[in-house]
Amino acid sequence: MTEKQFELIDRATERKSELPVRTGTIGPAVVDISSINKDLGLFTYDPGFGLTAATESRITYIDGDAGVLLYRGYPVEQLAEKSSFMEVAYLLLLGELPSRKQLEGFSGSIRYHTMINETLLRFFNGFHHNAHPMAMVSAVVASMSAFYHDTMDIHNPRQREIFAHRIIAKIPTIAAAAHKHSLGQPFIYPRNDLGYCSNALHMLFAVPCEPYQVDSVAAEALDLLFILHADHEQNASTSTVRLAGSTGANPYAAISAGVSALWGPAHGGANEAVLSMLEQIGSVDNIAKYLAMAKDKSSHFRLMGFGHRVSTNFDPRAKIIREMCHKVLVRLGRPDNPLLELALRLEEIALKDEYFISRKLYPNVDFYSGIIYSAIGIPRSMFTVMFAIARTVGWVAHWQEMISDPAMRIGRPRQLYTGPTRRDYIDITKRV
Repeated sequence: MTEKQFELIDRATERKSELPVRTGTIGPAVVDISSINKDLGLFTYDPGFGLTAATESRITYIDGDAGVLLYRGYPVEQLAEKSSFMEVAYLLLLGELPSRKQLEGFSGSIRYHTMINETLLRFFNGFHHNAHPMAMVSAVVASMSAFYHDTMDIHNPRQREIFAHRIIAKIPTIAAAAHKHSLGQPFIYPRNDLGYCSNALHMLFAVPCEPYQVDSVAAEALDLLFILHADHEQNASTSTVRLAGSTGANPYAAISAGVSALWGPAHGGANEAVLSMLEQIGSVDNIAKYLAMAKDKSSHFRLMGFGHRVSTNFDPRAKIIREMCHKVLVRLGRPDNPLLELALRLEEIALKDEYFISRKLYPNVDFYSGIIYSAIGIPRSMFTVMFAIARTVGWVAHWQEMISDPAMRIGRPRQLYTGPTRRDYIDITKRV
């Protein structure tokens, strides 16, 4: 929808460009700059794309200043309290909350696709025993295109649906296989009588020689974390999936690209970095010293788990996870976890410090999620993998939205060139 226009004038040439202002349903309007190169011969410059809307989307809305996160219009707080991850997955993919019958059909389809091809499973034996699980997951997801090449027509809605169900169903199986390979333990096959998160825990922790009982609180905590991690608008990994998918690449390659982007410590690896930071601080007595270091621009110490590129106010997901963190630790008999006590004290002190208050450096979702994963028994190397399981739903939703858009174009950012101007080749014998 266009309400008004800006006029941009090049004073040197008197050339003009009319820039329409487009508005969404909520949130800031955007200036349509698509004609600026044709009219004025200019590109825009926005390092990191922090102010650039590269696409139109109906999936997720964030108002960082107000601490708002909506999935298809529903506040994440309501979904976290009343919904399940499978219900949220349906919502993100299809746009509406499912009826009971629709949810049963969707969940049944996901359960049907949980196993992975035995040949694909043997791929794990080609990885070194201490390979990072994210490296394995990224590689195996990409290789799925070699097994399901007969249902990868991105222009066929039914084949897009089959892909969506397959990748969402199989990503926990792939993740668990990566974990088992790291341990040197036998792979555990999925159990389709279990729910999505219970099945993931079963595959991660069960062994053939003894029965394994899934802890209901651990499954509940994982379900909550998956809901909160399912999508976060046009973040780095989602934008990577969209950019890779815009080339027409097969969907497994696009999701694999997203996994690789998520691996970055500034993105999905942040919850792992929080635990490393807490261990570095070591004691409540050291908090003041490390907070001083965080304020010192000459120091290399960073306060991990505080602040967010988009959520500039208190992250609504952090409030929800904080409560679950206590519940998990009490249920698992570890209420006096020293890292949790250190985290709570750090949060308390930092939120009273004018330096952090003025900069709106509030705890984000990563601040507590790593502690929960650790309490459940998930090793630190698997934290980002668990994030990838949850975020796969968001990646698929955005990929489907992009592919089904008739106006889709291949992504092609431009640049401000600052290299040498044209120069002629000099023979090697004449170079100084």
